[in-house]
Amino acid sequence: MKGSTKELAPIQQLDLVSEIASLVTKALLKGEYLPDEHLAEAQLARSLNVSRAPVREALRLLESRGLVISKPRRGFFVRQITAKDLDDIYGLRIGIERHVIRELATRFTPEMMKSLHHQIDKMREVALIESPELQVEEDLNFHRMLCVFCDNKRLLRVFDELTHELRFSLFMMGDLYAEPIQLAETHLPIIEALMSADPDRCQEAIEYHIGVARAHVVHLFSPQDDHTISDTHPSK
Repeated sequence: MKGSTKELAPIQQLDLVSEIASLVTKALLKGEYLPDEHLAEAQLARSLNVSRAPVREALRLLESRGLVISKPRRGFFVRQITAKDLDDIYGLRIGIERHVIRELATRFTPEMMKSLHHQIDKMREVALIESPELQVEEDLNFHRMLCVFCDNKRLLRVFDELTHELRFSLFMMGDLYAEPIQLAETHLPIIEALMSADPDRCQEAIEYHIGVARAHVVHLFSPQDDHTISDTHPSK
């Protein structure tokens, strides 16, 4: 039986698409494009000195990550996040991390505990810097570490895909934490629960932790206040 004659895309082309996607993502997170703003393929291609084909593929990749949307015959636009979107994201996140922490409850090691405490120290450090982006990043890194410890590559991939959209939403919100130093401390009960080796206590700790964050973030863009990300995004 003859093998397939189909050819895969050249590695350099795939790398180019990923690089373009990364550059556009960074621009989005910096607020260089406003929600619902048109991302013109031709203009992006000219500014990056590339053809339109890899730009289009990069935008499709960002669409799959929930950062942009496509409109028929109009092209790609920056995603506009709503309170409902954020509530859905946090609902899925609770489901993922509930599974993760129950898995870890009976195999939590001193090395894992040490790594998590080190991450909390990082969160304390960035709390002293006026950088909401770094605060969000280190917060998400703590939770990603839990997924890494769980040693489930598929679950980690799902978490990473979800946090693309969550990171985008939180970065666009700007100054999210009134007292960043307190954010770091709220992660200590999670470690304490893991040290108990009690799955139910661990589940309760993570549900409370993410539930509080969910209520806070969704409240900022609650429908009754008629808020969306675009209403609070700093002007360019």
